[in-house]
Amino acid sequence: MGWNSWDAYGLTIDEAGFKANVQVLVGLKQYGWQYAVIDEGWYMQDPFAKGRENQKYVFDANGRLIPALNRFPSAANNAGLKPIADWVHKQGLKFGIHLIRGIPRQSVQANTPIAGSKFTAAQAGDTSDLCPWDEGNYGVHDDAAGQAWYDSMISLYAGWGVDFLKVDCISDHTYKGSEIRQIAAAIKKTGRPIVLSLSPGPTSRDHADVVGEYSQMWRISDDHWDVWAEEHKSKDGTGEFPFGTRDAFSRLVQWSGYKKPGNWPDEDMLPFGSLSPHPGWGEARDSHLTHDEERTEFTLWAIARSPLILGTNLTKLDDFTRSLITNKEVLSVNQNIAESHPVISVPPSFSHARLWIATRKGPHPATYIAVFNIDDKPAHLQAPLEEINAGLAHQRLVSVWDEKALPSEPGMLDATLAPHACALYRVEAK
Repeated sequence: MGWNSWDAYGLTIDEAGFKANVQVLVGLKQYGWQYAVIDEGWYMQDPFAKGRENQKYVFDANGRLIPALNRFPSAANNAGLKPIADWVHKQGLKFGIHLIRGIPRQSVQANTPIAGSKFTAAQAGDTSDLCPWDEGNYGVHDDAAGQAWYDSMISLYAGWGVDFLKVDCISDHTYKGSEIRQIAAAIKKTGRPIVLSLSPGPTSRDHADVVGEYSQMWRISDDHWDVWAEEHKSKDGTGEFPFGTRDAFSRLVQWSGYKKPGNWPDEDMLPFGSLSPHPGWGEARDSHLTHDEERTEFTLWAIARSPLILGTNLTKLDDFTRSLITNKEVLSVNQNIAESHPVISVPPSFSHARLWIATRKGPHPATYIAVFNIDDKPAHLQAPLEEINAGLAHQRLVSVWDEKALPSEPGMLDATLAPHACALYRVEAK
């Protein structure tokens, strides 16, 4: 659970903007929100320039990316992002950054030495390998020189106090299993517990064993934005950008069997509230998702146990979004349930609905049912609970979002949902 700068700031986050958002996140800490992540671009002097060469990357003597001083002034005197990380830690939170996999092209061209090794950047970099959508870096060779590069880079960032490392262009378009292993090995060598988050999606389930062994979370879709359904395709019609809320249902079903402690298929950030001043896609705006769609998305992410990473500008946090992200019981479903899964065989009246069921064991056991209307018109859903799960016969349902019991008789689910709306129920004995 945490916040990432991309959805609201794109490449443009700076020290003042980051700290302003973190100060709001501190007030949400009591609900479990913990990680504050600076996404792509913290090493660019001019993030608004067109073309990576014109954005003026900043490097140290060993070719490693360091913060642009005009945007992160506390990085003066070779401090890097350590002063910011220290400040975040003092707030009781954890600190993260974003990287594109590989080694900067300029470092290879300058053939900088790789710290702590006998190798140089030109030996590590694979000039035939460029990220197809971000040509700032070359890939690295799967050899001792490539490993030395990752060891050097991640040692620097671990020394700053990084707790969360989001690495891009590595889990899909293009998938680089060798670099995932190199990064994980480099993190292990630092001795620092760092969450490794892999992007972008859709990660192939053919690679589930690798991403599950070497990372803690991996993206299962392309960038998710504030659209209900997939509205834009790549020119050849094969892409899935931007990925919409409706499309996430089937994707989370496909990955439902892969989640476990330390392994979380990631359906991406939550593009709620204010997506401003410079979002990573589109113009500055309030989220296009309706309130019903935001509640549906938050409930789905919660019961499917996807990581909860906020994309909103927290300094403009609206009351409705705050009500979603501070609901303790919904958050507990995401954080504390032992098992959740989709209900595949649904009653006939649920043809345009989706169901998930979750259970919590231990001294305070509980069962939850989430019902989603993915249709564009209202849906009246009615069925005996035993048709959903045989163990639920004669139980009654209480709505988690408003703490109201269903007026229907025990053992029945009887509800009318607006288009794209949802309900989350706690199952209680009659």
